[in-house]
Amino acid sequence: MGWERVLLDKKDRIATITLNNPEKYNAFSGRMREEIWEAVQDVCSDQDIRVIVFTGAGKAFCAGGDVEDFVSGKLQERLKEISNERMPMNKIVLALNEVEKPVIAAVNGVAAGGGCNLALACDIRIASEKARFGEVFTRRGAHPDWGGIYLLPRLVGYSKAAELIFTGELIDAQEALRIGIVNRVVPHEELMPATYEMATRMAKNAPIPIAFAKRGLQNFFKMDLAMALDYESYVLGLTANSEDFLEGFKSFMEKREPVFKGR
Repeated sequence: MGWERVLLDKKDRIATITLNNPEKYNAFSGRMREEIWEAVQDVCSDQDIRVIVFTGAGKAFCAGGDVEDFVSGKLQERLKEISNERMPMNKIVLALNEVEKPVIAAVNGVAAGGGCNLALACDIRIASEKARFGEVFTRRGAHPDWGGIYLLPRLVGYSKAAELIFTGELIDAQEALRIGIVNRVVPHEELMPATYEMATRMAKNAPIPIAFAKRGLQNFFKMDLAMALDYESYVLGLTANSEDFLEGFKSFMEKREPVFKGR
């Protein structure tokens, strides 16, 4: 692909996007945001991919913006250039929200600032015991980006989100688990095996109902019970006409694993 700061691997219907700037704790430097966006576009449009995984190379998931870019003025110049455009980070967050595939963050170390919010933009977060999370923006005189003010309160509630953003505090993996930022904490050496075990289970399931379920889950704040029931009935009718629906019940009766084709 010719990328310098992003690695992309595809195997067994799972795409892994690895932030690859370990000497700077995978900080968003240079073209890294654009490269992430290009990788996200690739995996979102690849019909053979059913699950997307994000992780970081080395000791960190992502330390947020590259401090050198801020200090040197490079980032300010770029922000001026794209003031009338949607920034790559915004496109990435929206794409992860809209893609009809599960997205898992395997958080292997510190996830700070924009790195924290990139993890929050994923559907599920599995954390190494060495992971740390922090909305450190206010400690640098900055405002949260990558959707943090939208994503964080939906996971932890308004008051806790306000505390984390206003203080810029770093929390460890167990605290992140306690307040609902992560789904699971595992020993560091088990992070990727645990992530791929979950991703594999998802990749084997029928992709059509997963796509509709993701959309429904994302909109549960907007729906009352009657709306949710109507949505479920509508989607159930759609899936009942799919080949995968028949395959699911047929394989159950035949006592074998189903083979779903997304049709």
